Amino acid sequence: MSDRTPPSTGRLLVRGPDVLRVPPEGECEVLRARDIVVADGLIEEIRPTDAADPGHAADVIDGRGLLAVPGLVNAHTHSPMVLMRGAAEDVTVEEWFNDRVWPMESNLTAADVRLGARLACAEMIRSGVTTFADHYFFPEQIAEAVAETGLRADIAPTYFSSRGAEALEATVGFAEAWHGGAGGRVTVSLGPHAPYTVDDGDLRTLAAHARRLDLRVHIHAAEHLEQTQSSVARRGITPVRVLHETGILDAGALIAHGCGIVEQDLPLLAEYADTTAVACCPKVYLKHALSPLTPVRDLLDAGVAVAVGTDGAAGHNTLDVWEALRLVALTQKQAVRDATWMTVSDTLRLAVRGGARALGLQKEIGALEPGMRADIVLTDLSGLHCRPLHDPRAALVYSARASDVRTVVVDGRVLMRDGRLLTVDVPALLDEADARVARILDTSHGRAVQHYDP
Repeated sequence: MSDRTPPSTGRLLVRGPDVLRVPPEGECEVLRARDIVVADGLIEEIRPTDAADPGHAADVIDGRGLLAVPGLVNAHTHSPMVLMRGAAEDVTVEEWFNDRVWPMESNLTAADVRLGARLACAEMIRSGVTTFADHYFFPEQIAEAVAETGLRADIAPTYFSSRGAEALEATVGFAEAWHGGAGGRVTVSLGPHAPYTVDDGDLRTLAAHARRLDLRVHIHAAEHLEQTQSSVARRGITPVRVLHETGILDAGALIAHGCGIVEQDLPLLAEYADTTAVACCPKVYLKHALSPLTPVRDLLDAGVAVAVGTDGAAGHNTLDVWEALRLVALTQKQAVRDATWMTVSDTLRLAVRGGARALGLQKEIGALEPGMRADIVLTDLSGLHCRPLHDPRAALVYSARASDVRTVVVDGRVLMRDGRLLTVDVPALLDEADARVARILDTSHGRAVQHYDP
């Protein structure tokens, strides 16, 4: 196991930015002209700025004129799928899986996944994502990419029952080897793909391992209403009830999508609200013309954490959480026909505190406060698309772009400074990707990692 790029042990001063305060509930606020003092990877103090006193910092970042926000959390993605960006467009869900993506994924090697994960990490750093929840094959390669690039990630190795007992043992072995790796920046969840691709016996086994190792389970479930209806027709119960009966909810679950969560599921989810979360990734639902959307209001009313994700770039096209959180706000207002619902403060909270809670990291990340890990993103809202700047909070939700991110700090380490990536050689990665994609995208062989028939 790699343990590279541990937390910074020096002192860092981020001088003079405004700071976005995201409370657990209520209105977010902007604190004007603050200094953020970082020591040993933690935020030590946030104080009114004193331009004359660097506080014996080993490194000083000039944040004047910028807005410091907590690092964004991408609560559900498949990072190496950046290699398939734009290669599965204008098709049904069934065609997307069976004719495009799962045949392409059968071509992937460990080296391909390592490359894709590094490209994804670079994209996420550039856009202000400091933590992501991944669900994919060759998890060791993703973990190595996270260790190299300095990001924070919770990695779930994708498991299908069709892959057999050896694969199940390997996924547990990865968890035992990597949980807490890279100076604590890598955590692990177990990753059964979905109730329709993993049988109940394997779900029970993985739930038991999750409880033994004190891990969560990251799983696709009730992805859309047709899946729920199919489960009821075949089994007499909803996918969420399957998670309950197999012990997945008891272990603690991050449910990807949940658009097919129905009213009868809500009391059951509420029983496990302290350790259950749902990742909402609205762009992919819109692209596949799926409805309804994730029932965010009902889930929050039940006490269940809701977070923002992008899904993989083969469906979402980008790993841009700014785009995703904007779509969450817009689609949720439309879904409940209430323009006062999903306020800018609530939307920002989902993208940071909600994401942190979804990963079980709410005591470490999700807010800029003393004692929290120093995951800091400096954004520039001076562009024409944000001016005049009446409300920085509204600008973050409805106007900001990934390109507005200037500097990114994770665990007290600067990963991007003034728009320049410091831990990734992007031109070399792109050259290597260009040399591999023709083989990866070839579907003429007729193979697939799985068949989609929920």
